[in-house]
Amino acid sequence: MHIHFIGIGGIGLSALAKFLHNDGHTISGSDIRQSEITDDLALNYGAKITIPHHGDAVEGADMVIHSAVVRPSNVEYKRAKALGIEVLSRKEALKFILENKEVYAVGGAHGKSTTSAMLAALLPESNALIGAISKRFGSNVRNYPNDRVVFEADESDASFLNCNPYLAIVTNVEPEHMEYYEYDEARFYDAYREFLSLAHIRVINAEDDFLASLDLPSIKLYPSRDICDIDSVLVKGKPYTRFKLKDLGYFEVFGFGEHIAVDAALAILAALELGEEVEALRERLRKEYCGIKKRFDIIQDTPESIVIDDYGHHPTEIKATMQALMTLKRLRGMTRLSVIWQPHKYTRTIDNLQGFVECFEGVDELVILPIWAAGEIEIPIDLKGAFSRYDPLMAESVTRKDGVVQVIKEGHVVREFSEGIITAFGAGDITYQIRG
Repeated sequence: MHIHFIGIGGIGLSALAKFLHNDGHTISGSDIRQSEITDDLALNYGAKITIPHHGDAVEGADMVIHSAVVRPSNVEYKRAKALGIEVLSRKEALKFILENKEVYAVGGAHGKSTTSAMLAALLPESNALIGAISKRFGSNVRNYPNDRVVFEADESDASFLNCNPYLAIVTNVEPEHMEYYEYDEARFYDAYREFLSLAHIRVINAEDDFLASLDLPSIKLYPSRDICDIDSVLVKGKPYTRFKLKDLGYFEVFGFGEHIAVDAALAILAALELGEEVEALRERLRKEYCGIKKRFDIIQDTPESIVIDDYGHHPTEIKATMQALMTLKRLRGMTRLSVIWQPHKYTRTIDNLQGFVECFEGVDELVILPIWAAGEIEIPIDLKGAFSRYDPLMAESVTRKDGVVQVIKEGHVVREFSEGIITAFGAGDITYQIRG
């Protein structure tokens, strides 16, 4: 078929487009702006890309798939409906895309992209659909001529219920995206309960309060008991974590922190359930997993400064990365840790405001950028007042030139960072800003 994607520049929808292209379909798509993702789709997948949206873009399509943020008022959505073309949301399309696949789904509030990429590394001849760019295969998609698929499962709109999981990993469960669930916690937790019940094999973090309460046969990881001797080390200047898992011996994985060890342990236990040998897994984890883009992503490393791009946009995620940054600061003998934070969504910022205030503890300097709205209506929030303990610098944007991170306000550079560790947090366009 010819399948057209509205919002094709998103990390999730672009993955589906690439996957369907490799299954033999012709793809096209549109978005509001050009990006690395749209350029890649045009160059390497032959996709006709329309920027911005235009009604004529759906002409000739057999099916239209749209991202969750696209509304019925979108010109392409309306035109497709008028032409009688089948229109599916990403959530609805998953049934069509994954119904005949053996899906190894990874869900959870935090760490699912990392765990998905680790599982893909441990299952080297599986397909992969990940909500991030794996540095090993340079994409959010990997294709092999079989039906085995490592899939990052999304709870934000309950779409993980449509992914046909044969195996399900859940890293942790924490109320998030509650606007979708109409702030009904029972409905939120029921979605996770149903997701796990759909799977034949379940691997869970059994120290998560909700997961521990479930009466479902599962492979259970108890991190405080099953993982020990965790050590952060530098291997050729790169961050690695060494840990012992149960009676399986020691493993080494790219990244810093206990949360990295937990993600790796869940992926290892899942791969063992799928019949992989432990010695092969030990070797693959060390050699084949080398991180994902925008997760503790070191984009500049000199004796004077280290610049890191991190996708963390929830207090739990930022707190874990802050601990890893403290470790890196100590191991590299750096004297300062500067953080640039672009809050993501007004609702998330308000719902977790106190958590955000606390998660930056230990930073030497905090820069706060305008909230990335992600389509939401503006809600006034006094961020300077809420974060007064840090005496934050409120700015408009940042960029990086000749190895120096520049902070911009009212069109002028008001601060420069050229020493220490400089880290950018956020799920908006800050990744492009910090990369210059």
